[in-house]
Amino acid sequence: MAGLKALWVAVLLLLLQEASSQLNVCGRAPLNSKIVGGVDAAPGTWPWQARLEAVVLCGGSLINNMWVLTAAHCFPTNDTKGVTVFLGHQDQGGSNPNEVSRTVSRILCHPDYNSVTIDNDICLVQLSSSVTFTDYIMPVCLAAEGSTFNSGIINWVTGWGTASLEGSPADILQGVDVPIVGNRECNCSNGLGTITNNMICAGVPAGGKSVCRGDCGGPLVSRQGPLWVQSGVVSFSRGCALPNFPAVYARVSKYQPWILSKITTNQPGFVDFRSVGTDSDSTFNCGTQTSGPGTTATTAPLKCGSALMNTRDSGQVQSAGVWPWMASLQINGVHMCGGTLVAADAVLSDASCFTMQPSASYWRVELGRRNLNGTNSSTVTLAVRFIVFSNLTGDNIAVLTLSSSPRLSDYIQPICLDMGMGSFLNNADCWMAGWGLGQGGAQQTLQDFNAMLVVCSNVSSQRDYICTEALTVRQGDAGSPLMCKSDNYWTQVAVLPNANRSVFSATARFESFLRTTLGNLLSPPTTNHASDARFPMALSHLLLLSSLYLFSALI
Repeated sequence: MAGLKALWVAVLLLLLQEASSQLNVCGRAPLNSKIVGGVDAAPGTWPWQARLEAVVLCGGSLINNMWVLTAAHCFPTNDTKGVTVFLGHQDQGGSNPNEVSRTVSRILCHPDYNSVTIDNDICLVQLSSSVTFTDYIMPVCLAAEGSTFNSGIINWVTGWGTASLEGSPADILQGVDVPIVGNRECNCSNGLGTITNNMICAGVPAGGKSVCRGDCGGPLVSRQGPLWVQSGVVSFSRGCALPNFPAVYARVSKYQPWILSKITTNQPGFVDFRSVGTDSDSTFNCGTQTSGPGTTATTAPLKCGSALMNTRDSGQVQSAGVWPWMASLQINGVHMCGGTLVAADAVLSDASCFTMQPSASYWRVELGRRNLNGTNSSTVTLAVRFIVFSNLTGDNIAVLTLSSSPRLSDYIQPICLDMGMGSFLNNADCWMAGWGLGQGGAQQTLQDFNAMLVVCSNVSSQRDYICTEALTVRQGDAGSPLMCKSDNYWTQVAVLPNANRSVFSATARFESFLRTTLGNLLSPPTTNHASDARFPMALSHLLLLSSLYLFSALI
């Protein structure tokens, strides 16, 4: 009996030691002797940093000898095939003598992850076998539930991400110091309602220091005494290190119960991180932005449908700026479909364009383009943050949220969307435009064609459908607009599907989806509705938000 009792005591001591073992080792970086933001990291500086090779390149953090913490948006599915995790990795182009790699046995993303709002963007990846800790491979401590990170507290974010949206990944692991930005202020910057309590923000007001493509899933860490504590997981940002737009991270401290429910053996070490003093963000209000002592600046309302370069007459020679809302949707620089700018940072297209590749990370949007071949001085290329699809019977549309809002000009403007409020029947000034295959000569110049609207027959609702004389929709035209002019502004009445048609689903048919996804729809220059006095959001919130939505691409 005494022997059995001794055995139970030994087992209990072993379990207790195992449960607390990560606190004995986590958050220590013996080779991290000094911190300089924005430079190459020496080997062993960030020993918990993981590099994940999957569908997209992501970062992550080692949290015990079997698990890596990363972002949910890195994994469209929980299929482990082809996923490899590298630890002790530093140089992408050279040798890494301290590196080990593991395949993955399980991917556990948070059950409440929302791919539209990017809430709960956190995921656990189980390695196929355990790793041995060294000076170059160590777990990070995690911020415990209730931890506080006041505005201005310096954190560091690490990864091999690009220096710009179109740049190449860094060869050497990078580390940059960024201050915490309170959720109230971050909400004002990124768009009211976009920042939840499950998120934490960090960034430099002047810009120039932040995360970019390829950094997603990586750790945001802060030092408390001798320990490094992970406060966030890289989730999204507007562009790359733009001024006044802090990056957004999943707030690790919110997920302690969930993480511990999934990792029941050798549990990660959680540390209660406490900021001193009063958080200045607690009294932050959006209000108007101060532009100088005693002065304020307000943002002018964004209007739609203006095309100052368009004196549309039949037979007019096509020139730049005629259709300033036209967008070319591309994969690897190849035009796939058309689209239209319909909000400050949102493009409308046809859902059929994304049947083969629905992942936003593969797509780029070009605005201000006239010729697909050759240069266009007014062209802006933007990444896609995410794609939201309508879900009706029959035709469907897609809204692409861009990585940032393009600078508007005579060559880039949004178009208005018809919600069935006006009649364009017998309006001779209706057109379709697109980069259909085989059209536009060697330069593949944007083409347009006059389209006469007619009364629909054999349809369930005159409001939900637009009918024309038969239109030829070529490959590459899908997603482009059918549009009409009224009172000197242009309104899109339908999105071209991937087929020749004379009956089209009207934009009015998707009113509920568009208002939910975009917020308040834009008003034409000739109207002055108080409810449309601010920019709309390009995010699927149930709120109709009044502030410019300044979201960006998943990074």
